[in-house]
Amino acid sequence: MSITEIQNEIIEEFELFDDWEDKYAYLIDLGKKLPELTEDFRTDERRIKGCLSNVWLDATFEAGKVMYQADSDKQAQIARGMISLLLRVLSGCTPQQIIEAELYFFDKIGLGAQLTMKRANGLASMIQQMRNHAIAFAQ
Repeated sequence: MSITEIQNEIIEEFELFDDWEDKYAYLIDLGKKLPELTEDFRTDERRIKGCLSNVWLDATFEAGKVMYQADSDKQAQIARGMISLLLRVLSGCTPQQIIEAELYFFDKIGLGAQLTMKRANGLASMIQQMRNHAIAFAQ
């Protein structure tokens, strides 16, 4: 599936919920499904700077595609949900696809308007770090 198709699929999933309480519950549920990585993974080099919570991200380059892994503090449920959605959209894409991607789904599901300034900054930092990995692999 393309980045656009995956984003549209996520938008459709969130349209099933009528209010933000249900949407947040779904986002938290997605975060709970994110595999917990070992303590070795949680290094300062992998920590995304600018996030309110501790979020760690790593990327590998396999067969021309960027593969991401991420983890966060267990209590950072919203951050876990957001990074799990980003992994779903961007992991397995080429560096160029990631660099050029217009990530509109957060606004379309209404999450952008629901986030505090600190969480919005954290989301922007997650996206930027994923793009930074893609840029490094593209060179």
